[in-house]
Amino acid sequence: MSIRVGGVDDAAAVAALHAESWGVAYAGIVPDEALGAGLLAERQALWEIRLGVDYGEPANTPRLLVAESAPGSLVGFAYLVPQPDGRLLLDNLHVRPGLTGAGIGGELLRAAREWAGVAHPGAALYLEVLRENRRAVAFYERAGGVRTDERWAVFPGGFELPEYEYTWA
Repeated sequence: MSIRVGGVDDAAAVAALHAESWGVAYAGIVPDEALGAGLLAERQALWEIRLGVDYGEPANTPRLLVAESAPGSLVGFAYLVPQPDGRLLLDNLHVRPGLTGAGIGGELLRAAREWAGVAHPGAALYLEVLRENRRAVAFYERAGGVRTDERWAVFPGGFELPEYEYTWA
């Protein structure tokens, strides 16, 4: 497996993996309509925008890290977004369903932390995870994340679910 910096050419593959991952990880957690037929199209539009925008200064530019088992064979990704408060949001960390537990997520998290340390020295890295996503919560705790907040995530469509924030210094 290799990890590389992703870009606009990865939008379709990232969107497909993102939708697939949501469908598995959030089944029974989020309302069924949030995982329905429009999910892939919504993720495609999201990633085309995210990866096609010019964010200006490098300090403001998000970073996509793509894990591949072979060139063009996406097995996971992480997306980091600099925040106005000086922290870095690990906005997405997804591994292809069926490959979780194989170390891909750990390698992506390691690569994300390495990039954060070089590109944003001293900035805390944090993420938000749904409380009921127990597998992900356990993974982040094993990976040394410290729970730093609890709140409600607000989703398009108006539903809210409890979430945790985990931080790495």
